[in-house]
Amino acid sequence: MKISKELKTGIVVVFAVGLFIYGFNFLKGRDIFSSTFDLYAVYDHVEGLTSNNSVTLNGFKIGTVREVSIDPKTGKLVVHFVVTNDDARITKPSRAEIYSDGLLGSKALRLLVDANGKPVVDGDTLVGSVEGSLKDAVNEQILPLKGKVEGLVSSIDSVVTVLQVILNKDAREDLENSFQSISNALSTFERTALRLDTLVASEKVKFADILTKVQSITTNLASNNESLTKAINNFENISDSLAKSNLKSTIDNANLTLSRTAEIMDKINRGEGTLGLLVNDKKLYNDLTKTNTDLDALIVDIKTYPGRYLSIFHRKDRPKKGQNPPPKP
Repeated sequence: MKISKELKTGIVVVFAVGLFIYGFNFLKGRDIFSSTFDLYAVYDHVEGLTSNNSVTLNGFKIGTVREVSIDPKTGKLVVHFVVTNDDARITKPSRAEIYSDGLLGSKALRLLVDANGKPVVDGDTLVGSVEGSLKDAVNEQILPLKGKVEGLVSSIDSVVTVLQVILNKDAREDLENSFQSISNALSTFERTALRLDTLVASEKVKFADILTKVQSITTNLASNNESLTKAINNFENISDSLAKSNLKSTIDNANLTLSRTAEIMDKINRGEGTLGLLVNDKKLYNDLTKTNTDLDALIVDIKTYPGRYLSIFHRKDRPKKGQNPPPKP
C-alpha cells in the first residue's frame, strides 16, 4: 500500500505540533505525560515569586509555580502551583513557604510538610508563609548594633563636652591645682609612712613587751576563767536582788521628801510661818541684832564693873528691920 504524499505531510505536521506542545509545556515546567494535581496558597506579599519558579520538598524539585494572581474579593495574592511527582506525600497542615533560592535572590516555593495530617487532594489551599529575607536578617542583627552605636555616640558627645569644659583655662588651672594637692598629699603620706617605719623600728622592743604583757593578761584571764564566771554570777545575783528589792518605792519616797522640802523652802522664801518671818522680816532681824549688841555690851559692862551688880544683889539680900539675918552657911 502506497502512502500518499499528503498523508506523510499530515503525519509530520501532527508530530511537529505535538513536539512543539510538549516542548512548550516542558519549558514551562509541565510534564504532560505525568499525573499532576493543582494546589494553591494565599500570601500578602510574594516577594517576587513568578510563574515557572520551582516548587521543592526538602530541597528536591517536585513541581512548578503555574501562576500568581490577585483575589478580587480579599486583595490577597493567590499562588497556583502544580505538583508533578507522584511520590511526594503532602498533607493538609503543610505550609508553602516562599524563600530565596541561591545567592542571586531568585525566589522559589518550598513545602514544609506535617507528617501527621491527611493527604491533600487536587485543588486544596495550603497555608502560605514567607521566609525572612537577607535584608530582614541583616536588619535584625543591625538594629541592636545601631542602638548601641547611637548610645556610644551619645557617650562620646558627653565625653567631648566634658573635655571641652576641662580644656578651659580656669578648669585647667583648677585641675593643675588638684594634681598639685594630690602630689602634696602623697608626699605627706610618704613622710608619715617613713616616720611610722622609724617609730616601729625604734619602739620594736616596747611593742614586743606590750605584746608579751597582753599575752600574759590573756593567759591570766584564761586561767581565772572560773573565778571570773563566779564574779559575773555574783554580779547577776546582786542585780537580781536589786531588781527584787523595794528600790523603786525608796526612790519614790525620796522624791516625795525632796518635793515637800522644796515646798517648805518656797514657803520660807515667801515669808510664811515662823521660819519665814525670821528669814524675811528685816525689822525683826534688826531688833534681834540690836538686842544681841545690847546683851554683849551688858556682859562686857558686868565683867568690867562687877561691883555695881553685886552691890545690888547684896542690898537685895539684906534683912529688913525687925527680921533676923539669914544664917551663915
